[in-house]
Order: sequence, then structure tokens, then C-alpha cells
Amino acid sequence: MQVICLEGDSLIPINAPQIGEEEIKAVVKVMKSGVLTHGLGAGPMVTKFEKKFAKFVKAKHAIAVNTGTSALHLTITGTGIKHGHEVILPSFTFVSTAEVIAMAGAKPVFVDINPETYNISPRKIEKAITKKTKAIMTVDLYGLPADMQPIREIADKHALTIVEDSCQAHGASYKRRPPGAFADAACWSFYASKNMTTGEGGMITTNDDELAEKMRFMRSHGEKEKYQSLILGHNYHMPEIQAAIGCIQLKKLPKFSAKRRENAKRLSTKLRKTENLQLPKEPRGYKHSWYLYTVRLKDAKRKKRDKTVETLKQKGIGAQVYYATPIHLMPYYRKFGKHRLQETEKAAEQVFSLPVHPGVTAKQIDFIGESVLHAVA
Repeated sequence: MQVICLEGDSLIPINAPQIGEEEIKAVVKVMKSGVLTHGLGAGPMVTKFEKKFAKFVKAKHAIAVNTGTSALHLTITGTGIKHGHEVILPSFTFVSTAEVIAMAGAKPVFVDINPETYNISPRKIEKAITKKTKAIMTVDLYGLPADMQPIREIADKHALTIVEDSCQAHGASYKRRPPGAFADAACWSFYASKNMTTGEGGMITTNDDELAEKMRFMRSHGEKEKYQSLILGHNYHMPEIQAAIGCIQLKKLPKFSAKRRENAKRLSTKLRKTENLQLPKEPRGYKHSWYLYTVRLKDAKRKKRDKTVETLKQKGIGAQVYYATPIHLMPYYRKFGKHRLQETEKAAEQVFSLPVHPGVTAKQIDFIGESVLHAVA
């Protein structure tokens, strides 16, 4: 089977922001208003965006911040994680998940994943709990929620806090409930590649009144009123321009999600023709956001996977590997102890992701599918 690049097409990126005239007009309106930010981080557009996002994910509170990493850090410190504490989390994720734990002075304790979903294994969590454990950090990797009900039961049994990293899960659900429903707080990213974007930006959602109030103070130097710091804080304000973009993007998110789902379904139909790949799963009771469509080259070593990705790139397909180096194997994080995470390390050698974002056409999906079949044949 011979596959050639689509004539006249450039690289099909792994993700691409879907920005239109509405977002541009919203930004111009903010700039003309002269209100670009707010001293306590709660300007009119930020407040509007928070209310709309809280409603969308069925949460009582939403706190907008400047990045997804800020959302994670604010939540970890806001829930009282500090030096001497341990937080259990997966290693198969972006580094910020562990980074914020280390920034708080606590110890990240890495555990293995479910090889079918790539999310943290509830069974492994319970085995890692010690007297120093104070929280569990779950990750909704690639847009598929973690198995939150048993994790909530474990947390309740041991009086632990759950922070859900939902930075890739806009529009996803678990047992018909949005991310965050089983956690003490959920954290979201609006980075340019995400299912909806504000360029940079983040959000924390929670149903805990006390925690929400505390994090609002911490977002703005610990202030309830200007120049009156009650607690230690940061400057994690979301600018008004970002919030204006967010309001428009949130309105478009259902259509974005539907297109991602359509593209993922079409690509799966194509790729079922080979037995060499493990295709992404959407277990019963889960709804995937399809932030990343991630396949696994079965029984392959890293070299073969990397060669496959390079072949696809040469054909104009922006295939990428998330994540080639698990966090526990990164130089800085080795100091937190040796971990042998068999499923994590095996997945890191075999997975790669393919474009299914709303900008990818049906013709391009078919081309991606045929190219992958040829590359792994």
C-alpha cells in the first residue's frame, strides 16, 4: 500500500486553537473599555467567565487564574499541603502535576497506571498510603477522566484530599458528572492547545466554600482588601482579555467537542484494520474529551515507536509523543526515591498521539488513518 501526503496540504498539527471573529471582537471591546485587569483578580470579564464556567461544570465556585499550573499550585497550597507531607500521583503526565507538589515543599509519591486508560490505578494508590500522605492528585489524561469513585472511597477511608488535574478534560464526564464532582477541587488549563483556550489561563472549580474563599485571597497576594494581606499569597490574576476570549470559547466548546468526537470515531474505524495498535478506550460510564487521540504500538520498543512518529511527520502529520519520559525518571525528580512503574514505563515507550482537533477535516482523518496503517504494517 502506497500512501503519499495530501497534495497542497502542510503539516496537520496535533492541536490548533480555533479562534474566530467573535473572540477578536471580544478582545477589542475589553481594550476599548480600558479595564484590562483588577487589583484583586476579579474584574468584570473574569467574574463573568467564572460564573459561566462554574455553571458548565456544575460546580459551586470557579476561581480564574493565569495558567493551569497556577491553578494546580494554588489548589495544592490552598488545601494545606506543605513540607513533610506526601501526595500520591501518577508519573505518566505533564511535569506540572508533580512540580506544584515539590514547590509546596511536599514529596510526590509516584504510582503506576491502568494500561488500558493510562490513568492512575486506584489499586496502586492504597498500597502507597503512609502516615505522611495528605492528598491524592489524579489526572484525566488525554481527556479521559480517572476512575474517581473508588479513589474517592480510598480518600474518605484515609481522610485524604483529592485534587483532580482536569487540564485536558474540558467537556468530559464520569458517571454522567463533570470532572471535579468526586474531588475536593478540580484544576483546568486554557493553554493554546487545549479543547478551549484563552491563550494561557487556568481555572479551579470546587464546592467547598471555605477553600474557594481562601484561594481567592491567595490568588491576589493573600488580600481580601487591597494592601491588607491576611495570608501568604501569589499574583495569579487572569487578565480581562483572557477572560473575554474564554467566555466565547466556552460557548463554542460543545461544538468543538462534537467535532473531536466525530474525528476520533472516524479515525478508530480506520485503525481497527490493524492488530498492531491498541486504540484509545472510552469505558462504559465515561465520556472522553478527545484532547489527544492516543494509540499504542503493541509489543514495540521506543526506537520503533519513534521511527513510526518520524515517518508520519515526514508525511505532514503532526504526530507527537505524550509523554516520552515519565516524571519519576526525570533528573530532578529522581531525588524523591526510586520507583519501578512497569506499566508507566512501558506505555512511555509505545504510545503516540494523532490530530483529531476541530480543524482536522474528514479527508485529513482518512489520510492520517491510511498513513498510520502503512507505517505500522
